Amino acid sequence: MDINLFKKLGFSDKSAKVYLVLLGLGPSSVRKLSDSLDMNRGQVYEVLKELQEKEVVRFFKEDTKQLFVADDPENLRKLVDRKEQELKIINKSVDMVIPELQALYNSGGNRPVAKYFKDDDIKTILEDVLTVCENSEEKLYRVYSAEKVTEHLYDNFPSFSDARIAKNIEVKVIATGTGGELRGLDERKWLKQNSKTPTYIFIYPGKTAYISFDSKDNLVGVIIENVGICETQKMIFDQVWGTL
Repeated sequence: MDINLFKKLGFSDKSAKVYLVLLGLGPSSVRKLSDSLDMNRGQVYEVLKELQEKEVVRFFKEDTKQLFVADDPENLRKLVDRKEQELKIINKSVDMVIPELQALYNSGGNRPVAKYFKDDDIKTILEDVLTVCENSEEKLYRVYSAEKVTEHLYDNFPSFSDARIAKNIEVKVIATGTGGELRGLDERKWLKQNSKTPTYIFIYPGKTAYISFDSKDNLVGVIIENVGICETQKMIFDQVWGTL
């Protein structure tokens, strides 16, 4: 079965495979799934936790064993409903920010320059972050990391962190989801909230970049080149950072 549909519902490649195998196997232990999927037990267990959060998998105990079972596939409709709600929230947020951005756009000589990207061109944003930071006095950028976007953001630039470290560029990350690991020259804090933000934000010298999903679950992004916007975002970020 094509797993692209599941990826559009927020599944990773691994979680889609585990879910499909579990549907076919019925109640299964972590060990049984590990043997069936050629994945180690630790990986299988982490994926199962992700599927439980999506409410498509549950577990029960039989004697001394912990068994996992896939729920009725009809529950996938709940994921669709959640995504629709997220899009409604995004739409309201866009409606609120457009007047402010429109005012900036019409501010004459200080008009911010905005460049739009989608799909494979998102890599251009990552390259711009490295190029600008490498050539600035402050070799540092700030990030609001969105868990859902992170799963796909670096698909076309998997060596991004290695390139950043090689260029001696530091990063401060406020993660709005769970997980994440330190790679070097980086600091990470977590912002707890009930719902996951769909937007990944870079704040780097003179620019801000916003990356999210469109209605078809394709990555889209925008770079806004404006010192005023960048400095405002830096100020807000640093204030939040100091409270975490």
